[in-house]
Amino acid sequence: MTQWILFAAETAEGGLFDIDATLPLMAVQFLLLAVILNALFYKPLGKAIDERAGYVQGQLNSAKEQKQKSLALVQQYEQELKEVRKQSQEIIAEAQTEAQKIVSEQSQQAQQEVIAERQKASEQIEMERKEAMSALEQEVQALTQQILEKVLGKEFA
Repeated sequence: MTQWILFAAETAEGGLFDIDATLPLMAVQFLLLAVILNALFYKPLGKAIDERAGYVQGQLNSAKEQKQKSLALVQQYEQELKEVRKQSQEIIAEAQTEAQKIVSEQSQQAQQEVIAERQKASEQIEMERKEAMSALEQEVQALTQQILEKVLGKEFA
């Protein structure tokens, strides 16, 4: 190849734009250089760039899928959280109702016990009053008898 270059250089007569064997020779050299560079540098570099672009695109697609899955999970968990809150509010309401029911039942039971104790105490007081009255009547009769005996004597008694 260098022989052709030297041969072309010897045959050239020397103008700035002389068209002789150097023009096709330079075109062939340029094409040969382009083919060599393409085979050695550009194809592997293009392949590496294409692989990297494919990898990046795959990672982007994977990230989009994961984002969609995470958004779906967030939405699902928010829905479950709403349901759990609703259930807990229902449980709290039921517990409050049950507590109020128990308190009212215990209050009624205590009132009934108080009424029963009051009635029992009232009956006991009434019975003690009657006993006291009868004992008093007996004492009054005994005292009356003694007074009559002392005042009138034993003969009228």
